[in-house]
Amino acid sequence: MNVRFLAVLASVSTLALNVTVAAQGQPDNSAVQPETAVTPQVRTRDLSGTFGGQSISYRATIADTVLESDSGKPEAVIVTTSYVKTLADPSRPVFFIYNGGPGSGSVWLQMGAWGPKRVAIPADARDDGAPPYPLRDNPDSLLDVADLVFIDPPGTGFSYLTPGTDPQKYYGLRQDGRAVAQVIRRWINDNGRWNSPKYLGGESYGTTRTAMVADELEGSTYNDVGLNGLVLISTILDFAGREPTPGNEMAYIVTLPNMATAAYFHGKAQASSVEAIAEEARRFAIGPYAAALLKGQDLPADERASVRRELARLTGLSETYLEQADLRVTDQRFYKELLRDRGRTIGRLDARYTGTDYDNAGETPDNDPSFYGIDAGYTAAINSWARETLGYRTDREYQSIGREPGRNWDWKLDGGSRGAYLNVAPLIGQALRQNSQLRVFAGQGWYDFATPFFGAEYSLNRTGIPQDRITWKYYDAGHMMYIRDQDRARLASDLREFIRAR
Repeated sequence: MNVRFLAVLASVSTLALNVTVAAQGQPDNSAVQPETAVTPQVRTRDLSGTFGGQSISYRATIADTVLESDSGKPEAVIVTTSYVKTLADPSRPVFFIYNGGPGSGSVWLQMGAWGPKRVAIPADARDDGAPPYPLRDNPDSLLDVADLVFIDPPGTGFSYLTPGTDPQKYYGLRQDGRAVAQVIRRWINDNGRWNSPKYLGGESYGTTRTAMVADELEGSTYNDVGLNGLVLISTILDFAGREPTPGNEMAYIVTLPNMATAAYFHGKAQASSVEAIAEEARRFAIGPYAAALLKGQDLPADERASVRRELARLTGLSETYLEQADLRVTDQRFYKELLRDRGRTIGRLDARYTGTDYDNAGETPDNDPSFYGIDAGYTAAINSWARETLGYRTDREYQSIGREPGRNWDWKLDGGSRGAYLNVAPLIGQALRQNSQLRVFAGQGWYDFATPFFGAEYSLNRTGIPQDRITWKYYDAGHMMYIRDQDRARLASDLREFIRAR
C-alpha cells in the first residue's frame, strides 16, 4: 500500500549575499547554515478531465512544505501533490491521502487509484513487463466529489530530512503522525479550507498512520481539526496478528481465512464463491481452530484429527504437511507450499500472482511476484508525471519504498513497545466516540496476506469502537485492489457514496 516535497539548497549567490549584508553591519542571518537552508519549490499546472462522469477543471500543484525546529532550522522537507477544482469552493470536501510502508511514497494511490492520471498495467495478475507504461486519464479519480492532497511523509517520495536532522524526530509512530498532521494544518490554513469537510485516507501502514494523524488532529485540545471520515485501505492496526512468533496463536488465526481464499482462487479448495469460503474460514478460525490452538499440548487426538481435516479442506494443504507444521502454517510457508506441485509460488501482496523460484525446494519464496510484477510501471509513472508534466525539479530519486524510515522507525507507542502489543485501533475508537459524525470506511482485498481481512475485522470490532459508523467493502484482488480494473471502479464508486453520505 503519493505526494512529493523537496527542498533546494541555498545557492552560492545567496550565501555571498548573506556575507555581504553581515559585513555592512546588518543582522547576520547565517545561523541557518547554507547546507541546510531550503527554498521551497512550488509548481502548478491547470488541467481538466472527466471524473465520475463529470467534466472537471482543476489545478495540480506539487509543493514543498518545510518543517523547522524550535530554533528555526529546516529539518524536514515534505512534498505534497494536490488537485483542486478550479473556482475553489470552501464547502467542498478535502481528502488527504498517503501510503504506508512506513517508507512508502504516495505513488500507489496517486497513480493507481485516485489521482487524475493512472498507470495502465495488466489487471489480471500478470507482470507489468518493460516500458513504456501507458499513463492514462483516470475516470475513477475522486475529483468529482473532493479535492485531493497526496502527502509523502519524510523519507518517502521526494521528501527528505535535511543534513543533521535526527531521524528519531520524524521516523516513528507518534513522530510521523505529528509531522503529517502539521503538513495538513499548514495546507488547510494556506488554502482557506478550515470549514471544509475533511477526510484522511491511507493504505497499509497508511491506516496505522491514519489512526495516529487523527489522534494528532482531533486529540489536540487547543487546535482541534474536526474530521468527517477515515478511509482505511488494506488495514493494519493491531500488529499482534502479524507476528507469528512461538506462542502467538493469533497470527495463525487471522491469516487462515486468507489461506482459504487463496486456495479457492487457485482451485485448491472448493466453495460456491470467494465470499462463501471466506465466511466458512472465519467461523472455523475463531471457533474450532482457535480452541484447538489455545489448548496447546492438551488438545485431544480426536479433536486434533478433526481440526486437521477441516484445515486441509480449507487451505488445500495436505494433512501430512499440516501435521508436520503442528497445525500452524506461517504465511511465508504457505506461499511456497500451496502450488508446489505446479512449481509455482504465490504473492504476498496479492495471492492471485504466481512466480517461479530458482528451484522448487525450500520453505519460502525467493521473492514476492505480486510486488516485482507491478513496481517498475509505478516508478516510471510517478517520475514522468511529477518531473515532465508538473515540472518538479530535483536530482533526488523518488522513493516508492524508502529504506531509511524502516531502518530507523520507532515502533513504541507513547512509552510502550511493539513487542509488548502494538495496537492503534483504540485511537480510532476514541476518535469515533468523541466525534459523533466521524465515519470509517474499510476496504479489504480477499487475496491480501500483507494485511489480512480477518485481522482488520478483528482489530476494529474490539470493545470501545462504535460499529454503526464503520463501512466494510471487499474486493476480488489483493493489497492494492485498484490494480484490477473492475475493483478500481468499484472502490471509486464505494468511496463516492461514502463521501456524499456525510
